Amino acid sequence: MSREPNYEFQEWWNKQREKNHDFFNNDSNNANKGFLTVEIRSPNPDLTTEKDRSRSARQLSWICLLRFQQLANSLAWITNSFLLLLRTANRRISAADSPSDSSASRLYRIIKFFLFLVVLLLCVELVAYFKGWHFSPPSAASAEAAVELFYALWLEIRADYLAPPLQSLANVCIVLFLIQSMDRVLLMLGCLWIKIRRIKPTASMEYPMGRVEAGNVDDYPMVLVQIPMCNEKEVYQQSIAAVCIMDWPKERMLVQVLDDSDELDAQNLIQAEVQKWHQKGVHILYRHRLIRSGYKAGNLKSAMSCDYIKNYEFVAIFDADFQPAPDFLKKTIPHFKGNDDLALVQARWAFVNKDENLLTRLQNINLSFHFEVEQQVNGVFINFFGFNGTAGVWRIKALEDCGGWLERTTVEDMDIAVRAHLCGWKFVYLNDVKCYCELPESYEAYKKQQYRWHSGPMQLFRLCFLDILHSKVNKVKKANLIFLFFLLRKLILPFYSFTLFCIILPLTIFLPEAELPAWVVCYVPGIMSVLNILPAPRSFPFIVPYLLFENTMSVTKFNAMVSGLFRLGNSYEWIVTKKLGRSSEADLVAFENESDSSVTETTSFLRSSSDSGLEELSKLEVTSRRSVKTKRNRLYRMELTLAFILLSAAGRSLLSAQGELTVGHYRCHLESEMQVTLTQHLLTNNNNFGVTGSGLKQFSIGHSLYGCQNANCEATCHWLKYKACTKQKGVFEED
Repeated sequence: MSREPNYEFQEWWNKQREKNHDFFNNDSNNANKGFLTVEIRSPNPDLTTEKDRSRSARQLSWICLLRFQQLANSLAWITNSFLLLLRTANRRISAADSPSDSSASRLYRIIKFFLFLVVLLLCVELVAYFKGWHFSPPSAASAEAAVELFYALWLEIRADYLAPPLQSLANVCIVLFLIQSMDRVLLMLGCLWIKIRRIKPTASMEYPMGRVEAGNVDDYPMVLVQIPMCNEKEVYQQSIAAVCIMDWPKERMLVQVLDDSDELDAQNLIQAEVQKWHQKGVHILYRHRLIRSGYKAGNLKSAMSCDYIKNYEFVAIFDADFQPAPDFLKKTIPHFKGNDDLALVQARWAFVNKDENLLTRLQNINLSFHFEVEQQVNGVFINFFGFNGTAGVWRIKALEDCGGWLERTTVEDMDIAVRAHLCGWKFVYLNDVKCYCELPESYEAYKKQQYRWHSGPMQLFRLCFLDILHSKVNKVKKANLIFLFFLLRKLILPFYSFTLFCIILPLTIFLPEAELPAWVVCYVPGIMSVLNILPAPRSFPFIVPYLLFENTMSVTKFNAMVSGLFRLGNSYEWIVTKKLGRSSEADLVAFENESDSSVTETTSFLRSSSDSGLEELSKLEVTSRRSVKTKRNRLYRMELTLAFILLSAAGRSLLSAQGELTVGHYRCHLESEMQVTLTQHLLTNNNNFGVTGSGLKQFSIGHSLYGCQNANCEATCHWLKYKACTKQKGVFEED
């Protein structure tokens, strides 16, 4: 294929030859006639004579084909990526926690319908935006098309029928929000007072630190230590070891390992661990129930029915993931001396994995406020708070006096604390005595834990409400139990958190006639979040994730609250919070250093290996090493649906920034147009209506400020004060 000639270059070359013809043909001016001198200059662009470069039809067709191929490849890549994302999300979306969780599925259907409604409203507002109805909303009388008539009717319906009840509900939630915020502020002031005055419970006597001599054990009361557990193979070693090395006379302490495991491997491991400590001289017993009724409450109730319990005065309870310090009993038991009406001494929880991930950091914020502020203030001022279920010492006489452990709720710890308080017993909270434990590191485990913690109090409130009213305690304690302990902190808090910030806030964006003040949406929640973080000052960088996290968890807490109150779904189901064994080994290492050389090898085997591996445990569990599942992040459908609702509301708020779509603005718009017409008529007719100069000036000023809603009405009122306007023209009298 021959090359196409370059016509542009040939044309330029011919012009240069004509211009320099004499130079090329004058031989006398050349010093050497044997050579030909040619001067080539770059051509000056001539816009008038320059031709556009033209492409052939074949080149254009190839370019179009390449562009089309690139576009097709891009569309195919985007489609495949989107489908892959949908398939991955579908695999990882978590359904209901259990098939019997009907309340969660019912709430999910409601939220899903709410999402459909919000998306439909967003589509309607988008149509109105592109039609220009956000500046001049149509009316039902002047509507021409069906879509225009539908939108005009929608504006009237939402202004007259939907916005008023929504505004009333918002006002109720705002009042509840303010009451709960005042409760938080009062608790913080009480905590500040305790810090300034350095108030803390003091014991009438103290036990000497260090090993107890055999002849001085009469001053040490008989203490029963209970460790309830269920299929917790990751943490059983460290909890049993931490309890067995506590600094208390061995003959004055009995350890009960209450195993409710239904896995044979777990039973064998725990039983072997108990046998090893028993061979070292520790008074320890292994108990296993064949019928696991009542969960933890049934386990503790069964253990307290033994005949030898009557020989003991106090009982200390530790969950399987808790590691009390060796001096735990020496710091708690002295508070019972001289206080015969004291039933419980509660220690504070401390967390060994609070910095493990973002979830544990956010949990640490909530629990730090609970222990540092709520329980400390209630313990100091009213001698009552909810038992935490672990890390506490009970007087056995108080347990028997209030009826012992009952299996009627999933919060047996709160149940027995309320009944003991109604019987006149007092509680003491020790903020400086810490017991290390582990926080759940996965959202699934944390969600199940929070569901049980928020459904149980509603079960208990429904069961003991009449008992509180008929109890012999004074009216102040009754009011504190009903209004503060149950209603405000257990019912109102999850109710308004979900209703106000997850339902009402998005609806007010789609129904702008109902409004939420900015201080309710932004300022007060921000201040409350700062107050919550004050007990954990290192968590201040996580204040924004904390706000979003609390908004997300409000769905689970609200669902649990409703389920417990009305006995829906699996509100009575107990699910053990999964732990990974990330606990401190300082006490166990100290025990090994003090042990005899003859038992060094045995005790080294009893220690938990590391925070992440549990190597010694894996050597015993041969069967568990056969299959290792890869951990994958999961998506939770209820929280995901709520996120799409909030995103849709955010998209609608962008339209609101361009122009409000309310009937009120539309009426002010019509009023402004009427005032424009009246003003122009007054000015063009030389004020024939008899309006004075001051009245006309006031009306003109009000009309010039018609961007403000109140200025229109004020200007109209000034204008109507003059009788001349109503006497001369009847057409204006009706308007």
